[in-house]
Amino acid sequence: MRELTDLQKIERSLRTTYRETLWDPFIGAIKTYGLISPGDKIAACISGGKDSMLMAKLLQELVRRSDFPFEVTYLVMDPGYNPENRRKIEENAERLALPVEIFETQIFDSVNKVEHSPCYLCARMRRGYLYSEAKKRGCNKIALGHHMNDVIETTLMSTLYNSQLQAMPPKLTSQNFEGMELIRPLYRVRERDIIRWANYNHLEFIRCACRFTENAEEDPSGSRRAMTKKLIAELERETPGVENSIFNSIHKVDINTFPKV
Repeated sequence: MRELTDLQKIERSLRTTYRETLWDPFIGAIKTYGLISPGDKIAACISGGKDSMLMAKLLQELVRRSDFPFEVTYLVMDPGYNPENRRKIEENAERLALPVEIFETQIFDSVNKVEHSPCYLCARMRRGYLYSEAKKRGCNKIALGHHMNDVIETTLMSTLYNSQLQAMPPKLTSQNFEGMELIRPLYRVRERDIIRWANYNHLEFIRCACRFTENAEEDPSGSRRAMTKKLIAELERETPGVENSIFNSIHKVDINTFPKV
């Protein structure tokens, strides 16, 4: 029997070793939330991190196996990465056989001049560029790599810091780009399982490469998301199932229990 290539081993692991933890939740989210329809042309937005790279690979597998036709464009925005990070993204895309299309912006230079809420501005600028580039390529949807833990953390952060009961939706219609939707195919996939898949296949991905985020990671007290992640982890250790409870709560909202203002 011929030995499998590196790429074949990676692809096979999605269908075997990590079928229950990655492939099945991915398919479950697509079916549950109606994320993909026949004839869609989706821009898989790849930042270079583990989440978006896995999402792109799962979408590529689904294109091959789907009962109905749809297309995927693998879109990479370079917001001003240093040469090492840019090279790492290109190497991983080649290793995963993802035919990426890279376009460049100067977002990092722009947000580095902002003193307040640079992450918020960066996210808005990234989203705008991605919608615009996707639409140029004839896409009607962009796919982002937010996973289940992102959903859980965002839900709790909204309550703790923004005085809102607000979640991260699996599908969102753009208000600024007519006919465009945002989808999150990893909505039911846990971060720990993404990490396990990457480690199993000896894959190393970049993290968010902006200077502000690096500093926040060095000083966790300066990052609200890092504090929220730590809080949830502590609660999960003390009471297993807390993560599921938070995630399930956004699917079971009882409006009648809220005050009518």
